[in-house]
Amino acid sequence: MTADSRDSLVPGDWPEIVRKIRARTPARLLSGRVGAAYRTDTQLDLRHAHAAARDAVRTELNVEQQFEARFVQHWRLFEVCTQAHSKEEYLLNPSLGRVLSETSRAEIMSRCPPDGDLQIVIGDGLSVTAVSEQVPKLLVPLHDGAKARGWSFGQLFVIRHCRVGVMNEIGQLLSPKVVVLLIGERPGLATAESLSAYLAYRPDRTHTDANRNVISNIHSRGTTPVDAANRIVSLASQMMNMKSSGTLLRAEPTALDK
Repeated sequence: MTADSRDSLVPGDWPEIVRKIRARTPARLLSGRVGAAYRTDTQLDLRHAHAAARDAVRTELNVEQQFEARFVQHWRLFEVCTQAHSKEEYLLNPSLGRVLSETSRAEIMSRCPPDGDLQIVIGDGLSVTAVSEQVPKLLVPLHDGAKARGWSFGQLFVIRHCRVGVMNEIGQLLSPKVVVLLIGERPGLATAESLSAYLAYRPDRTHTDANRNVISNIHSRGTTPVDAANRIVSLASQMMNMKSSGTLLRAEPTALDK
């Protein structure tokens, strides 16, 4: 088969194994070319994906705008922020996104009961799009999974201009057994809707990335929100049983991994 004939193949001509691979990944495999350039539809798709990624990073989180009013009322969501005063400052100085403002610390202490089993926190991270798209689908199965195990479920809240390291402050303030941070991942050209769930057992200010575990790629073409909820609950259970997290925790496979 010559290079020219390969380039002219249409999806219906692909071998079955190629079609299966294409169905399993958002990567742009066998997108074709015209001479040395992308096809027009591929180029337009890439420009659309790049614009979506920029929007996901630059959009400011606002609870009332990103979530439906019924959702906010049901979970009694409230919003706090880190020491980054703007999205620009947050992007240029990551360390500010790891520390809560003084006002936010006081509000969390006044509105959230301490010493819970599972404390869920929502952070904008680098994709507000991912947060608004995935979190509503994830919270119900997460809550149901915690309830089925008899765990206490902490008061949810949202952190604007949030980095993963803020989990340490949450641990210091509320002393839960496990903190779960649902945070928008850095978007790429495959999707701008991917969420991560970071977990840590009794985090404090001494913790580093080595003390955390993560379940990533939570989106429709990655780990679905329902599957992610099952993984989160299973991993949190292991943390509580072993009283550790991060590199000290040897995660047991779930039914989803077999």
